[in-house]
Amino acid sequence: MERRTFLKTAGVAGALTMAARSNTAAADAGEKRPNIVLYITDDQGTNDAGCYGHPLARTPGLDTLAAEGVRFTSACCVCASCSPSRSVLLTGMHTHANGQYGLAHAKHNFASFENVRSLPNLLRDAGYRSLCAGKYHVRPEPAYHFDEYIKVMAPDKMAEAVRPFIAANDDRPFFLNFNTVEPHRPFHRDGASPVSPEAVPVPDYLPDIPECREELAEYLASIERADQGLLRLIEILKETGRWDNTVMVYVSDNGAPFPGAKTTVYEPGLRLPCVVRDPASALHGVTSDAMISFADITPTLIDCAGATPGNPQFQGRSFRSILQGADPAEDWDEIYASHIFHEVTMYYPMRMVRTRRHKLIWNIAHGLPYPFASDLWNSKTWQAVMQRGLSHYGKRSVDAYIHRPRFELYDLDADPDEVVNLADDPAHAELLAELQQKLRAFQERTKDPWILKWDRE
Repeated sequence: MERRTFLKTAGVAGALTMAARSNTAAADAGEKRPNIVLYITDDQGTNDAGCYGHPLARTPGLDTLAAEGVRFTSACCVCASCSPSRSVLLTGMHTHANGQYGLAHAKHNFASFENVRSLPNLLRDAGYRSLCAGKYHVRPEPAYHFDEYIKVMAPDKMAEAVRPFIAANDDRPFFLNFNTVEPHRPFHRDGASPVSPEAVPVPDYLPDIPECREELAEYLASIERADQGLLRLIEILKETGRWDNTVMVYVSDNGAPFPGAKTTVYEPGLRLPCVVRDPASALHGVTSDAMISFADITPTLIDCAGATPGNPQFQGRSFRSILQGADPAEDWDEIYASHIFHEVTMYYPMRMVRTRRHKLIWNIAHGLPYPFASDLWNSKTWQAVMQRGLSHYGKRSVDAYIHRPRFELYDLDADPDEVVNLADDPAHAELLAELQQKLRAFQERTKDPWILKWDRE
């Protein structure tokens, strides 16, 4: 079964590569390539947008984009940590393969391998000019080189700052990587939050306490601020005549900035907003439940540009056929995740496989207590839980959150909150073995150094 699945996937990937090479030839013959915008917010959670059904999130920019493109409902990052996730978005390689094991900045000091070929470098080779606006947060610079950089500022002001780049009288297509720092803590916003803490819906993974409600209200206001940049950017693309030839992808780098989401491989950490608008597609305002991962973003954008290299490093694959109306069927029904560090003090390697119904998590360093990101530990929400001595954090016990077993196996249909671990249940032994084999095969395919932990620990 594994061999059949691999051959089927390889056949699809091969067909898409051949199509991409055909696109490259067409582009070389004079066909105009699209501009590309990759818009990344910082710590925006699963359904925290108007078009994803949140009753209070005001996101007219993202709602506009969704109305003109494809809104994915089962898209996942593959590492719920900023720098590693961004490295995956920009390389199509898992973090254990590209070397960006943890945060890039300051004392954390993690960096990708120098031979990594990233999206801006690949697009430059294909004749694109490039600009990174706002948060950068990957290393080394030569591996992730942009022609221009613009510092972080309020998203709407940053959109105005990139206008000259967009409007430039240049025959080359452009690649714009637009990165807000919202809604990362501390929650940036203008003035008081328009959202009442009493009215905020509290997700099941969080505790329904006043401190959490207060932070959720601030978080929603910060999401609105991030969206203002997107709305203004769309207006600028239209005003400059670039909109009709611009592919736009909107994603968050990882889940919401609360314990139980960011830095975990639970659903609130991995399943994220993802909206894609391809002007070459007739699809508008549609949704897709294809289980795409953020390792698929670079292969897809390179495909859109007709610039897929002959021997790509990608571990993801292009989903452009889905944007153009292809039925994903069973070809897009698995996600893999790989987490190693967040901060340098937070070694806690995890590997995860998720199918439509089940999820297996391998906590490789399960003998250690689960480590906290500094901003999550210091949050009003977590501090209130500790100070009150609460036994539960959302639907999960505090003890279960901090002390994790080697394997966690969940039936997501019956247990969407991931609190009933089936790994030691004899009735699920066959399923456990099947998913373990899938996980190990994924590690073999992606040359994961942590594969040795199966035999040596």
